[in-house]
Amino acid sequence: MANERRASMLVVDDEPNILKTVAMCFESSGFSVISFQDPSKAIDALRQASIDIAFFDLKMQPIDGMQLLRETRRISPETTVVIMTAHGSIDSAIEAIKLGAFDYLQKPFEFAELRHFAERVFKHHAMKKEITLLKEELERQRGSGEIITRNETVRGIIDLATQVAQSNITVLIEGESGTGKELLARMIHDRSSRSAHRFVAVSCAALSETLLESELFGHVKGAFTGAMKDRVGRFEAADGGTVFLDEIGETPTTIQVKLLRFLQSREFERVGESTPRKVDARVVAATNRDLEEGVKTGTFREDLFYRLNAVRLKLPPLRDRREDVPLLVQHFLRKFGSTEMTPEAMNALALLPWKGNIRELENVIERGVILARNEPVQLHHLPQEFQSPSGEISLSLESLEREHIIKVLRLSKDLDEAATLLGIDPATLWRKRKKYGL
Repeated sequence: MANERRASMLVVDDEPNILKTVAMCFESSGFSVISFQDPSKAIDALRQASIDIAFFDLKMQPIDGMQLLRETRRISPETTVVIMTAHGSIDSAIEAIKLGAFDYLQKPFEFAELRHFAERVFKHHAMKKEITLLKEELERQRGSGEIITRNETVRGIIDLATQVAQSNITVLIEGESGTGKELLARMIHDRSSRSAHRFVAVSCAALSETLLESELFGHVKGAFTGAMKDRVGRFEAADGGTVFLDEIGETPTTIQVKLLRFLQSREFERVGESTPRKVDARVVAATNRDLEEGVKTGTFREDLFYRLNAVRLKLPPLRDRREDVPLLVQHFLRKFGSTEMTPEAMNALALLPWKGNIRELENVIERGVILARNEPVQLHHLPQEFQSPSGEISLSLESLEREHIIKVLRLSKDLDEAATLLGIDPATLWRKRKKYGL
């Protein structure tokens, strides 16, 4: 491995011989390796250093591989994790994949097999990192907040949003999850006189009542347990700019009172403080709930609803703007570094209901581009449930063969055993894995 490809590797196993063998193998392949017998020390390493790839043994004390995986996802979500497991723990290893591990490695393993496996994991990690960088670069280049559409309803919404952008009026954006509410809010900010200042987004559903209050308004030292120093809230941070309150319908009623006060006077108090503060921040709110229904049931304040409802923009779901699906597919293909998709795959995407809307479409295209490996995205690169317009499992010979190979690979200790179980030679298995992106 060339020096520019060196990646940091964390290996944790409470068996010293296995730990030493794995570390030696990775070091000989050019990786920069940190290894621990004590899994608790690995958590400190994740906090202190940037780790590209981590190999965790499943059965360890006092912290097992599953717990370590969860901690890694929380502390360092960009780290690619592999679980090492004995034959009798395959079910747990598959569960680890569901929790975010990239793959599992079954013990015992040969030195050459381990090196080959590490190279595959590294290629996956490098591709994932490259796509992340590409997303960031495209976001910077997009600038004014690109909204791709040929739908007349959406065009009308964009025109109205552009008209109100230069004012300070509060805007309420409605729509199902994944319809582009934050993108529209960013567009309003970018086309306003506030564009030189910050756009600050807050998910009102992601935090508890206490944390949300602190997040929005800030707190002073000692206001509550864990408040070790003064903290500036999102409204203060957005002074001169825009605060985007996503999922406003999930806000607790106690916070709704304080939001109403802010919208009326632009004043608030930090948690634990009695001195009013005043900032100039515009509010754009979004909801996937019916706030009028919330008013009727008493879960949302009527006076706050009318304050938010100065300008109301309702984004339609993707199933009501099907003419945009091909445009969005082409956009996401370019975004993720591809240029082509087969007609069969495109037709399948155009006919789907898209319950998750544009966000779901984006995730499907990203997955397809990764599996296609610089080739045109084909039908079998899409998730199984998307391989037929009705959502039923496709019964084509190719799809059945692909699924069978996947199952055998998961149950086999190595590729030679998988080829034997399938009744084919290793070279044929290699060609089929390449064909199906496995």
